This record gives sequence, structure tokens and C-alpha cells, in this order.
Amino acid sequence: MSKRNIPLGILAGIAGGLVASFVMNEFITGPGSKLSKAVETPDEQEQLEALSDGEDATMKAADLIAAIATGGQHLTHQQRAAAGPAIHYAFGGLMGGLYGGLAEISSAATAGFGTTFGSVLFTGADLFAVPVLKLAPRPTEEPTSALATPLAAHLVYGATTELIRRFVCKLL
Repeated sequence: MSKRNIPLGILAGIAGGLVASFVMNEFITGPGSKLSKAVETPDEQEQLEALSDGEDATMKAADLIAAIATGGQHLTHQQRAAAGPAIHYAFGGLMGGLYGGLAEISSAATAGFGTTFGSVLFTGADLFAVPVLKLAPRPTEEPTSALATPLAAHLVYGATTELIRRFVCKLL
């Protein structure tokens, strides 16, 4: 590895994480949607629809943050819908910055062209933190097939973060 530049790595990682958050969203609504339909049975799709309250984890996180910051005042559904993407991009940028810094410290962080990081992020966030914070059901409460698209989306996130991180590091 060449000379370490941790601040540049963090900056490049933030850029990568922001771009990757966008690509991840596009994947979920495009190919990810097709993947879900391919791996989930009609009964599983019905079960998932019954579990859904029409709000994703980012919307619930925005409400949780607002409630903590204001001493208990909650957001309206419309406010949660507007704030949810900001939470997703902020988290994606933050995780990208962490990744970029780690990549400057050890090349092991970039294993699998970022897909290892993406899978670790999926495990830590989707399978652990989000359910613990009651922002989504526990993985055991959903059909296993429901995890295919989120896992694939995080692999896309990791690879995109690495691609953009490398580009920005070479550019600067």
C-alpha cells in the first residue's frame, strides 16, 4: 500500500458512500424488486405486506431522532417520508467515511472490492441494529427470502463505495 492518507481516505469514502447510497436505492427499486419477486413465494410476499406499516427503517429512524432531539415530539408521516432519505444518505456517507479510513489503514478492509464491507454492514445494521432499535422486524420474524434483496443491495453499496473511493483517491 502506498503512503497512508487517512483524511483523504475518509473524504473519498464519504463520496463513495453517498454515491453508493443512491446506487443502492436504484438497485432496490429496479433489479432488487425483480429479485424479491423471483425468490419470494406469494405467501411470503403476503406475509411481508402484513408486517409492513408503510414506513421503512429510515423513516422510523428520522422519527426516533426527532423525538430524542425535541424531548418527545414525533414527526408526521409526511415529515418522516421527507426525512427518511436524508437519514439513508447520512448513514451511507458516514459508513463510507469509516470504510475509506479503514481502507487507508489496512488493505484487508477492501476485501472483495468492498463487498465484504457491504456484507458486514448488512449484518450489523439490517440484521442487528435496526431490529434492536425496533425500526424493523427481527430477521426471524420474516421469511428468509426477504433478506435476499437487502443483502444484494448492501453488496452493491460496498462495491460502489470502493469504486468511487478509488476514483476519488486517484483524482486527488
